[in-house]
Amino acid sequence: MKLVRKDLEKDNAGQVTLIPEEPEDMWHTYNLLQVGDSLRASTIRKVQTESSTGSVGSSRIRTTLTLCVEAIDFDSQACQLRVKGTNIQENEYVKMGAYHTIELEPNRQFTLAKKQWDSVVLERIEQACDPAWSADVAAVVMQEGLAHVCLVTPSMTLTRAKVEVNIPRKRKGNCSQHDRALERFYEQVVQAIQRHINFEVVKCVLVASPGFVREQFCDYMFQQAVKTDNKLLLENRSKFLQVHSSSGHKYALKEALCDPAVTSRLSDTKAAGEVKALDDFYKMLQHEPDRAFYGLKHVEKANEAMAIDTLLISDELFRHQDVATRARYVKLVDSVRENMGTVRIFSSLHVSGEQLGQLTGVAAILRFPVAELSDQEDESSSEED
Repeated sequence: MKLVRKDLEKDNAGQVTLIPEEPEDMWHTYNLLQVGDSLRASTIRKVQTESSTGSVGSSRIRTTLTLCVEAIDFDSQACQLRVKGTNIQENEYVKMGAYHTIELEPNRQFTLAKKQWDSVVLERIEQACDPAWSADVAAVVMQEGLAHVCLVTPSMTLTRAKVEVNIPRKRKGNCSQHDRALERFYEQVVQAIQRHINFEVVKCVLVASPGFVREQFCDYMFQQAVKTDNKLLLENRSKFLQVHSSSGHKYALKEALCDPAVTSRLSDTKAAGEVKALDDFYKMLQHEPDRAFYGLKHVEKANEAMAIDTLLISDELFRHQDVATRARYVKLVDSVRENMGTVRIFSSLHVSGEQLGQLTGVAAILRFPVAELSDQEDESSSEED
């Protein structure tokens, strides 16, 4: 993402002009947009024209509109973003108050104005414009007959290819059908890797599977690479890292990212940091439940006691339509940072973010034990009696 201009007033009202450069920038933009914001961007509008003879025709014209945002639709697989709203600035083709849907496109600038830019949104812009924040991990999660080729970016897990091949069982005295199908499956996975993984950017490719599938696949891939003199695979051989996973489904990627060999290799990536933080939370919940809270009420109570060491919060909560509820989450994040706590904002498009979403989307690891909220409520109710 490229920041072209930033005009913010003292009361944090103002506008920002940005140019999305990669598909992932659309996800960042989706998280910046809220209902009630004003968005100015180039778009195509179908306009009816009347000729001097009275015949009516229609043509598609590119024009720049300013909309008051009413609805936002994001397609996570295609990374497409559509914003619907009413026109709030005079335009020769579109009447004031008329509805229009802008499809934001990569490499086309847009200007976003808000009445209030909070700390979470401003931090998101900083991250999106930081070049060190781009995808540097790829993963192939596989089992016999099924493979997912994924890109793990700092803010989302993208499934780039799914390979499915029906593999017959081994028959006594005749394994040829099984072996041929397996070879065909491996070949398709190799092609998917070459097509979807950019080795100039990716610093590590995880190959995860149950059993010996990953070893057999890597042996096959590099034998074929030597035979065909495939320089791309041979030069990047050191980037492939084999790890265990329970299956070839996408959710098994979390297990692969938790592997100690992987976390040491990916120590500087945000995805690995998120997985480790969630893992630490689960361990704390198991061994010291008084130091692991989840749910907004409980976490806010712990924050009042300045007890939060690490706050885990899903970015989904900041897309809440109710301004007061959103402000409550932003206030929590700011307060934890003021008290020298660490804040980890999880992406809801990551496997770890999906898991955090099942825990209400907000959780905290505490510095010291705090009495459970439910215990305090019980005490207060018994005092009343």
